[in-house]
Amino acid sequence: MKHKLLLFVFLLLSVVTWGKTKITNEQQARQIFDKAYNQVFGPQGATLHYDVDIIGIYKTKGTIWYKGKKQRFSDERVDTWNDGVTAYMAYRKRRVVEVHDAMSDKKDKYSGKFKFSLDDFSYRVEKQGSNLLLTLKQKKGAKGTIKEVKATVTQGTYHPISLKIKVAFIWAKIKISNFRSGGIDDKMFTFPRERYNDWKFDDKR
Repeated sequence: MKHKLLLFVFLLLSVVTWGKTKITNEQQARQIFDKAYNQVFGPQGATLHYDVDIIGIYKTKGTIWYKGKKQRFSDERVDTWNDGVTAYMAYRKRRVVEVHDAMSDKKDKYSGKFKFSLDDFSYRVEKQGSNLLLTLKQKKGAKGTIKEVKATVTQGTYHPISLKIKVAFIWAKIKISNFRSGGIDDKMFTFPRERYNDWKFDDKR
């Protein structure tokens, strides 16, 4: 009987505590951002079309596919395949395929500038019309290069719509369309060497 009474008291306290717990805006924002982030970078893979503008100095658009450490993208200048071990970058105009280690920053002059940890930031969410605006600001002492992020996602599904990313004093704007999470075949990331037999190969590993 004593054990049953103690169990009843424990359950009652749990219910009372749960009822008084309120999620903060920051906690809610972090949860939403994590869900959106995992739809893009989760093990199921994702694809999207992007349109990038870095203060008018650098503009590009294309399509990208992700799955774990694997990546493939295609834009006006280059087609790339990254199988998680080796990255191949086929520059159309020069007819040159550069070969890099998969994790090397040298394969893209901008990739090394956008480094961060999700724990680097404080989070806030607010409604923006029918969508949600997530604002991430770098915490004091964080070592990542990204200072601030403004991410617009759809309400409910949390699909990404746009990003504004601040590195130092520079803002990069990214518009996102044709987003799909899941259904990404691993074959997508295999470099089709037979297409490039008559191209020059530049091994930078």
